[in-house]
Amino acid sequence: MEKVDSGLISIFQSNESAPEVMQSMKDISSLAGVLSDLGAHNFFQTPGEILRFLRLIQLLNEEALGLDDPIENVETVYYRYRNRYDDSEPPSKKKVEQIINVLVKNNWISKQTRKIKLRDVGKRMMDALIRLANDSLAYYMNDDIGRSLFQARRDAEISEAYDDNGISGGNKIASMIRNVENAISLLRERELEMLADRNALPQLELIHQLMKDLEVKLEERFRQFQTVEDSLVLSDLMQRGTAVLAEGTNLSLGMINKYVKFTNMQKTPLTLAIQPEKVRAFISKMFDPSLDSDIPNAHQLLSFMEQNQYEDEAIDGIWIPVKFAAPLSGFAVAEAIEYLETYEPVVEPILEEDEEIEYTTEEVLEEELESLMGESNWLLTKNMIDTKAIESYFERQEEAPLEQVIIEATTDQWSDAINALTAISALVSNKKVTVTTGEQNRKFQVFEKKWEWMKDGDGSDIIKRRNSFQREKESE
Repeated sequence: MEKVDSGLISIFQSNESAPEVMQSMKDISSLAGVLSDLGAHNFFQTPGEILRFLRLIQLLNEEALGLDDPIENVETVYYRYRNRYDDSEPPSKKKVEQIINVLVKNNWISKQTRKIKLRDVGKRMMDALIRLANDSLAYYMNDDIGRSLFQARRDAEISEAYDDNGISGGNKIASMIRNVENAISLLRERELEMLADRNALPQLELIHQLMKDLEVKLEERFRQFQTVEDSLVLSDLMQRGTAVLAEGTNLSLGMINKYVKFTNMQKTPLTLAIQPEKVRAFISKMFDPSLDSDIPNAHQLLSFMEQNQYEDEAIDGIWIPVKFAAPLSGFAVAEAIEYLETYEPVVEPILEEDEEIEYTTEEVLEEELESLMGESNWLLTKNMIDTKAIESYFERQEEAPLEQVIIEATTDQWSDAINALTAISALVSNKKVTVTTGEQNRKFQVFEKKWEWMKDGDGSDIIKRRNSFQREKESE
């Protein structure tokens, strides 16, 4: 099936040689560099050290946003930290200086004469780290069921913030549905435990409200995909998501209904007479009730008695939640039928041989380093500026006046002249051609063109091919 986020801006759908992809990978590399350098200085040994690092970058972030006074030097960061945070073991001035140096080394910040300035890449990476920490804090403030539901809600919010604006959030609709499935599985596992808890009703109501909120958010997400093409891609997810959220809402509602019914049953006066017909009807309803039903089964009844709301309720007897040989439940029958319908014979697995990656080390002499760096810059320049026409021209011609190069290599149009000048500038800066001033009395060929030079004689400069340029072309 197609990816859900196809058509959006995604690093996985972009050309790996595109300049913007290379720049984004450099940002990730700078983040890895900061974390690696700080780890080498033992700044990530304890949670407290990590928190102190986040506090320091928060100070830099606030200053960049204009929320605090300018930061002049390392001492400003050091004393601002001590005044801002109540830390029994604040970082020393030496540690603060080491962190600042690591950030400068990885181009997150720059040291100016009287100010430490936050760069764009540093601001974006710091924002990402602070959001990650805040998200984790909110996640762990919930119990195990609430965490899955919290993550599902965050998936919906991220999808709204990213997917709706043309940027891939990373298949967040599928992630949202999977988190709800995990929450339902945990809710089933803890059903008896929660029924045995006197204070579980507020938590059950919160879980049910989260389920209803997620159902609304999922419908909003699906409404964003109204075209026939998008509906075909998301049809399976729509059916699965609708079924999962309906199951979760009914399950949480059923637990609330049972909890309320148990509470009301405790207030019901006891009678000495037993009416067999009502007992039979109750047992019949217990066999396979719907998820939102308030009819409990025997395990749920005994679990609720563990609350010990009145004296000796919990010790009236001993019960063990073990199923003995008895008629199959409706769930077990349905599970067996589904197994038979979807049964597939076991086949031999496809064996894949993992190829070992061999890494080699290549040493470069210092005098060769400048040449290699220049070649790397030249390749990056060629990705952003089209120099093919000018290069092809100088393969045939050793030197020519500037105006002749522009007209003969491209056309007489003004837009082509601008592009040609940009390409010539790139070739000059990368030492592929040279520019010398033309002789004043020398006569040059006059070309008909749809543009003019601002000053007479601007087009008479001589563009000459370097010998290194010719050798590179012959080696190619």
